Order: sequence, then C-alpha cells, then structure tokens
Amino acid sequence: MSYRIEHDLLGERQVPNEVYYGVHTLRALENFPVSAVPIGAYPHFVRALAAVKEACAKANLHLGLLEKDAGNAVVQACEEIRGGALREQFVVDSIQGGAGTSANMNVNEVIANRALEILGRQRGDYRVVHPLEHVNMGQSTNDVYPTAIRAALCWMTDDLLDAMEILRLAFAAKAEEFKHVLKVGRTQLQDAVPMTLGQEFGAYAAVVASGQRQLRQDAAELREINLGGTAIGTGINASLDYAEAARTYLSEIVGAEFYAANDLIEATQNTGAFTAYSSALKRAAVQISKIANDLRLLSSGPRAGIGEISLPAVQAGSSIMPGKVNPVIPEVVNQIAFYVLGADVAVSFAVEGGQLELNAFEPLIARSLFDSVTYLKNGCLILAERCVNGITANYAKLEENLHRSVGIVTALNPIIGYEASSSVAKEAYETNRSAAQIVLERGLLTQAQLDKILDPETLTQPRYMDGRQA
Repeated sequence: MSYRIEHDLLGERQVPNEVYYGVHTLRALENFPVSAVPIGAYPHFVRALAAVKEACAKANLHLGLLEKDAGNAVVQACEEIRGGALREQFVVDSIQGGAGTSANMNVNEVIANRALEILGRQRGDYRVVHPLEHVNMGQSTNDVYPTAIRAALCWMTDDLLDAMEILRLAFAAKAEEFKHVLKVGRTQLQDAVPMTLGQEFGAYAAVVASGQRQLRQDAAELREINLGGTAIGTGINASLDYAEAARTYLSEIVGAEFYAANDLIEATQNTGAFTAYSSALKRAAVQISKIANDLRLLSSGPRAGIGEISLPAVQAGSSIMPGKVNPVIPEVVNQIAFYVLGADVAVSFAVEGGQLELNAFEPLIARSLFDSVTYLKNGCLILAERCVNGITANYAKLEENLHRSVGIVTALNPIIGYEASSSVAKEAYETNRSAAQIVLERGLLTQAQLDKILDPETLTQPRYMDGRQA
C-alpha cells in the first residue's frame, strides 16, 4: 500500500493513497471506534452534507469569493456524491465527540480530493483545492452539520409519510371489507357494546392519519436553518450576502424551501426543534404499537384465545411446538416502537445537554432521529404488506362472541330501564345464556321489538332517542 503525507495541527500522518479522506478523518477513526456504524450508513445524511457543501460553493462562486475552476470542481464532486458516489469513503463513526466536526471534515476531505481528481491533480494536493480553505469556505461545523441533519430529515420524512400512507390505506381497505361484520367491542378487556370490525379498522386508519398530520407539522420547523451563522451565529468569516445565497441554493438543491432563523445565535445553540420532531416520531410509534397490540390480542389463540381475526402466517412459530404460528410482524413493530421511545429519551437528554453557544451532542441527536425514522418507515411497510393486507375475519367466532356477550343490554337500557337491564345482564352471566333470550323469557320485549333494537345499524350508529337515524 502506498501513502501520501498529510498534516494537521497535531503533526504529519501517512494516509493511504487509495482513500479520498485525509488526516482529520484518519484521527477520527482512531478516536471514535464506538458503534461501527459510519455516517455513510445514512445515505440521506451524506446526500444532505454534500448538498450543503454544494450550496455553499455555489454561493461563494456567485459572490466571486471562490476561484472558478476550483469552485466548479467542488460543485461537480458534490453532485457526484449526492448521486451516490464514494459512499464508502464516509467512514467516521456516527457517534463522535466534537459536535460533528469529524463528520464535517470527512466530507470536506472527500470532496476536496475528488475535486482534485476532476482537475487532473493528485489526491492530497491541497494547494489547488483545500478541504478548509475552499470546500469549507464561509462555513463552520456548527452551521453545516445541523443544517445537513435538517435537510436529511426532510427527505426521510417524505419517505416515512409515504410508508404511513401505505399503512393507512391498508387499514382503510380492511375497514371497507369488514364494514358489515358485527363484533363485540371491548373496554378494559371486558365485553362492551357491539360495533363492526370495519369500525375497528377504520379507527386504526384514523390513528395513522393523525400521526401523519403531527409529523408534517413538526417537520416543517426543521426548515429553519442557521447556515451562514458559522461558529456561534455571528457570521464571522462569512460574506454579508453569503447566508442568503447559500440558503437559496440549498433550497433549490434539496427541493424544499428553507428559511433563515431570525436569530442565528439562538438557532446555533438551541436544538429544540429536534425535540418536537422526535416527539412526533414517538407519538406515531406509540400509536402504531398500540394497534399492533390489538392485532395480537384479536388474533390470539387461535382456538383458546379471542381468535376473531387471523393474521397471515409468514413463518413457522416454534422449534418445539409443531403447527404453532406467532404474530411476528406485530411483534417486530412493537420492538421498533420501543426503540423509538428510547431514542426519544436520548434526543431529549442530548438537547438539554447543550451549553452556552453550541450543542456538542448533535451526533447523538442525528443518529437517534435517523434510526427512528428508518425503523418506523420500515415497520409501517412491513405491517401493511406482511400483515394487514392479509388479515381475514373469523366470522363464526365473531358471531359466537357477540351472541354470548351481554354488551347488548346497553342498547336495551333506554327501552327497559337501567335496573331491568342490569338484572338481565346478571342472569345472563350467571346462567351462561344470551341477554336476548332472557329478555324474551321475562316478556320485557317482543321478538319484533328486540329485532329492531338489535339491528346492526341501530347497534353501531348514533340515533335520536325516538329511534330516528341521526
């Protein structure tokens, strides 16, 4: 292996000629062998970092601050990286000290060395294109890194919302399929009033839609950026017109409108928008996990449990019990939700841990949010495609449970009164008979009256007290 000599504040180091990164990245590899998950494992983040560098280079070219040949080579290198090139060169650990400086330097060095190649120069010939003098012109890690996190999350949020829409539509389709299927509703795991299976699945679709709305709302705050604030938000070493030019170019490149924070110092030290966004992820995860719990419970048994629905069998469930099939898809969705909840706690601590003019813990914030979005997106797709789409109703079990339930006495309450209804319910429990049978035996209602009261539409839709449909 051949080497080139590079130097930094601490001295000279040998850097393999075959790599595009340089001495700063080399030291970060030695300092942060933490998670074995490099920033290159997050393609949207690498794209976003390259997008920020490209926007800054275009702004400096526009203002005449960056020499044309070097600037154009930097822009081309950024475009290539945004297209997926050199992904394996982004090697620093996603968990790192220094508020993201190692990630920023990794990107600076890769872009610089690729730009040198474009110009026909050798890697490491930083007299022509320098990682700091040219690629990082007018920038600091402290405005580049958080801006890139926000840009990456814009793309990732779109992917997550698309996955949630697939899940919502899957539940909505089941709501339509099961709209006439009566069942027992349950509160506190006890029999309650009747409903349709379609209403149950329709509620699940509505829950997912609610999570989408909250996520869109909190993701919008991420478009406020501090690019141009450089080190602490004062804009030192940046041209007066640079921040607005860089922001405009970034919006064009990313395809989303970014706007400058009103107070760049506040925006550099305060990462509260990540707390709100993480909370929206947590909310969606909790809600979808609750649905997964319901699917496991409704399909439990299948013979000795509730067993009102069947989940598609996707794999054998046991190495010792032949024929056993487990609800593995809802189970993995539960675990995704548990992870997202833990990541939200990590984000909260990291945001709170910032001090004075900078938050040093943005790498943990970024890693936590990227993982949460990715896992939640995959969980929605898996749940829709490998579970919800294949759910079937066990009609005989649904009818049996409905007839055995005393929940229908609630519908009788306005007609025969609370005391009589309670008495009917008690006898039904004690004798293991249907409430309707006891009502007829006592002569409280005729069969015709009972049939009208227990009509499926009457049982599952609001009506006026005189019986007219609402």
